[in-house]
Amino acid sequence: MWGGRFAAGPSAIMREINASIPFDKALWRQDIAASKAHVAMLARQAIVSGEDAAAIAAGLDTIAAEYAADGVPEDWDLEDIHMTTESRLAMLIGPAAGRLHTARSRNDQVATDFRLWVREACEQVDAGLAALQVALVTRAGEHADSIMPGFTHLQTAQPVTLGHHLMAYYEMARRDRSRFADARTRMNQCPLGAAALAGTGFPIDRAMTATALGFDGPTANSLDSVSDRDFAIDYLMAAAQCSLHLSRLAEEFIIWASQPFGFVTLPDSLSTGSSIMPQKKNPDAAELVRGHSGRIAGCLVSLMMTMKGLPLAYSKDMQDDKPPVFEAASLLGLSIAAMTGMVAEATFRTLRMRAAAELGYATATDLADWLVRQAGIPFREAHHITGAAVKLAESRGVALDALPLADLTAIDARIDERVYAALSVEASVAARASHGGTAPVEVRKRVAEARVALGLNEGPPA
Repeated sequence: MWGGRFAAGPSAIMREINASIPFDKALWRQDIAASKAHVAMLARQAIVSGEDAAAIAAGLDTIAAEYAADGVPEDWDLEDIHMTTESRLAMLIGPAAGRLHTARSRNDQVATDFRLWVREACEQVDAGLAALQVALVTRAGEHADSIMPGFTHLQTAQPVTLGHHLMAYYEMARRDRSRFADARTRMNQCPLGAAALAGTGFPIDRAMTATALGFDGPTANSLDSVSDRDFAIDYLMAAAQCSLHLSRLAEEFIIWASQPFGFVTLPDSLSTGSSIMPQKKNPDAAELVRGHSGRIAGCLVSLMMTMKGLPLAYSKDMQDDKPPVFEAASLLGLSIAAMTGMVAEATFRTLRMRAAAELGYATATDLADWLVRQAGIPFREAHHITGAAVKLAESRGVALDALPLADLTAIDARIDERVYAALSVEASVAARASHGGTAPVEVRKRVAEARVALGLNEGPPA
């Protein structure tokens, strides 16, 4: 390729450091599609003949079939997917293949291919997250009434329902989907036709190629077109945030599956055993999801550091843009699939959850709220009275609702027998019926709304 300018070929070191075909071969479908759109435009603009354009398009179809059947060959002397395809095209149709690269550069070619790939990756993630949401909503509907302890600082705080807890992750996934959608909208402009950096003197029609490739239109500045990798960073930012949510959900299952908690039995299909301890059932899939979040965040940092000091326009550093995106996309897809399966197939031990909710004085806030509502006591004073009741119950090793009325009235005479109706875990969750609260009636409303949003038209679970 460089014969007209260089007297000698590259050294072995240069050949190895320069070649990107081992990873950018993943772009072959996008490269073929963009090349076909480009040559169709060249023919319509009478920049190449219709005969040559037809031969090029037919040759590209043949190459696509070869790649699909046998994979992309790796010839490091050809450097990348673009030269690999162009070289094979020349073998198939002869000198006419050289006309394909008229009015474009590898700079705008790779920028277009990569955008197409990342755009598709956003769509794949969205589909995966939608499946996770369906699993979360389905299980939340099953467990709208299932009581469990809610935690702050991993200490028992107040009773909640399992359905409410699962719907919290539905909301996280909803925000994740919106981030990928926003990223896809921003990236949907076509760099093809920007050429190396300054545009081209050929009378091309950039709107035609943009439309053919499903873009909203062409990019507006040729320098920015070939040097922009914001779209890849946008994807990685959304992926990193999504992976943090998946990691938090994975951690919940890891904790819940441990013997001290015993809230859940994980599916065999997403667990492993021990080589020495036959009783073990390890939550390895969840632990790997948790670990993958660190790698995905690392991919984001990697590309940000690659781009941080680059002057306009293209620099060879940008060849390193694809591996972190490809790695993150693979890890994120696996993580979403693993957590979707875990949510869908796990067995929740609701009796154990409910028993745990009765421990730790989870209804203490309900006593304080009762004092505010029924006795007209300021909340701070009610908080103090409740603290004294908890201290007494703790000293006797009993729950709050097991304290005799006489002991409660000794703490504060304004307490009467009506208080016991507020101290059960069922009463506690039922009372929290504010919008977005944990009351079963509210959980069912959120589940019904989510099912409509997800297109689950058969209606909410009974």
